[in-house]
Amino acid sequence: MPKTKFQEIIFTILMVIVMVYGMVVYNISLDRGGVSNAVFGLAFRELLVMGIVAFLLEVFLAGPLAKKLAFNLVTPGKDRMIVIILAISAMTVCLMCPLMSFAATVLFQGVDSELFAKWIQITALNFPMALFWQIFFTGPLVRWIFGRIFREKAMQTT
Repeated sequence: MPKTKFQEIIFTILMVIVMVYGMVVYNISLDRGGVSNAVFGLAFRELLVMGIVAFLLEVFLAGPLAKKLAFNLVTPGKDRMIVIILAISAMTVCLMCPLMSFAATVLFQGVDSELFAKWIQITALNFPMALFWQIFFTGPLVRWIFGRIFREKAMQTT
């Protein structure tokens, strides 16, 4: 887990890249009626824009609020680390999924009289996948990568 502001930024960037890329692949696949090889390339085109939106939302709104909400449910130092991680991850998805779904709705479907209905539908389709992707793939992968990056640096300084 991040221990410095620099580490927090690196952790957030890694999390955003993996999470957003996976969700963009998922959403393009929904739009196209299934996964194809082309979907993975198309997802890279959207990654930059959606990644910037996700990073800003995570750093300035959802991240701090998710921790505050999670710490109403769990107590650092008292509860097991896995329980704390899962609480923060779940709260992050609860906040980021509707926010990112709204951004995607506006950016890719435009603003019209059906905006609210489209946003609700996209959020409902995205939420189960976002929770699954975060808990079972993105979170563990990013924590593993992060641990490798910063463990090696710690070893070099000793």
